[in-house]
Amino acid sequence: MNDFNRGYARSIPADRADMSVDAGLRSFMLGVYNKVALGLLLSAALAFLTSSFPPVRDMLYLVTPDGRLAGFTLLGNIVRFAPLVMILVTMFAMRNPTPKSSGILYWAMVSTIGAGLGVWMLAYTGTSVAMTFLITATAFGALSLVGYTTKKDLTGFGSFLIVGLIGIVIASLVNIFLKLPAISMIVNVLGVFIFAGLIAYDTQRLKMTYYALENDHVGQGVATNYGALSLYLNFINLFQFLLALFGDRR
Repeated sequence: MNDFNRGYARSIPADRADMSVDAGLRSFMLGVYNKVALGLLLSAALAFLTSSFPPVRDMLYLVTPDGRLAGFTLLGNIVRFAPLVMILVTMFAMRNPTPKSSGILYWAMVSTIGAGLGVWMLAYTGTSVAMTFLITATAFGALSLVGYTTKKDLTGFGSFLIVGLIGIVIASLVNIFLKLPAISMIVNVLGVFIFAGLIAYDTQRLKMTYYALENDHVGQGVATNYGALSLYLNFINLFQFLLALFGDRR
């Protein structure tokens, strides 16, 4: 998603990454966290709607008489893959984003992902989903605090994590055909560690992006939306991998 997702973290010296008392930075990061929190609330509401309200649920999912997930409708499959399509289209089509266009992208992504999260409500018990969400929220807060306060430059660590992310994506695609439980377990475990690391890395990257943009308020508006999207996606993926590892299926 253009240069807000790459480049800036390399252009700022590492010793600027510890400027955690700057009032402007606090305001910038608060804007990001507020947007992430609102996005998660909207996603939770949409997940509840698409899993618990039969007229909406039946448009997306095939459900057994006892309420368990049996498959997806055509619309359900469209909703599942819509976020990926939006990301790919945005990479090529949105070359000069504005705060408005990047904001539209953020809320469109949050809405479609939230609607698709109903699948987890149908596949796992409500207690498992609630407990995993609380664990994820706690871990997210702690890891983001590490990224915000650490004086160590995490750029190299982030590059390593991105390579790992590509690896688990490829492994997941291969396992669609192989359906091997061992590969699924490995992917889930690695996914937890990779997205935990990305939360810290992306938090620090956002700090350095803020300093790179200086007084560019338009650029900061775009960075707020893209930064919120990065952290939101990290949260959702960490939640899903933890749920796959420890959740109780219906």
